Amino acid sequence: MAQEQKNVQEQDLNQLRKVRREKLAELQGSGKDPFVITKYDQTHHSVEVKENYEELEGKQVSIAGRMMSKRVMGKASFCNVQDLKGNIQSYVARDSIGEENYKEFKKLDVGDVIGIEGEVFKTKTGEISIHASHVTLLSKSLQILPEKFHGLTNTDMRYRQRYVDLIMNPEAKDTFIKRSKIIKENKVDIEDMSTNELIHFIQKNPSILKRPIMIDERRFQVGYNAEEIRAFIPRELRKLAECQKFDNCPQFSASTLVEDYHHNKKAGL
Repeated sequence: MAQEQKNVQEQDLNQLRKVRREKLAELQGSGKDPFVITKYDQTHHSVEVKENYEELEGKQVSIAGRMMSKRVMGKASFCNVQDLKGNIQSYVARDSIGEENYKEFKKLDVGDVIGIEGEVFKTKTGEISIHASHVTLLSKSLQILPEKFHGLTNTDMRYRQRYVDLIMNPEAKDTFIKRSKIIKENKVDIEDMSTNELIHFIQKNPSILKRPIMIDERRFQVGYNAEEIRAFIPRELRKLAECQKFDNCPQFSASTLVEDYHHNKKAGL
């Protein structure tokens, strides 16, 4: 039953991908190939618009990013655009962008990269938004993004399709950016570090540490799940870990472990 449901879902996704490819072919056939656009005049990021609202209210700005949601309501619509720094809502009305541009907007898909020019304002609910005067398709998304509210939750897929994880999970993107900044600011080459230097660097910058990946002949484990990681540990070592005191363990003693520690430290290991 589960396999049948999976097959149906895959067929639905294939059909959606086919529709997107047809939309791209239609654009290219009408001389509106989005992939020939190599430059877009972006004046602000979403966060800059929000942080400087008082200064920018009523002024024209230009943003660019991936459309993460779209609500079409007749002659007016809302969409949410995610860029490098965050996301912002845009109000798109037929009377403001023109009938032809509005028809093109309605054909856009979630995941498409777009540019929006418009005026900064607040909605009745107090949300800082952009009242669009023109929408430009910058890149057509041919793949289907995971469902909006649940994001990308499959751990295996998150690591196999890191690019999707960075799109759907803001926390993953933030961690990625922070890790890159730490390495750049410290001007370090992890490959040239000794073990002790690397340990000290990780202790000072814990966010640099990636999640572990453990593989053996039968299992594949990603992340810090204590119960699942235990399955990789030999039974004898699990018994050792369960000992409340070293001296209670028949195969190991506190004195032996201390001697090994000092020996390794003296040897520079």
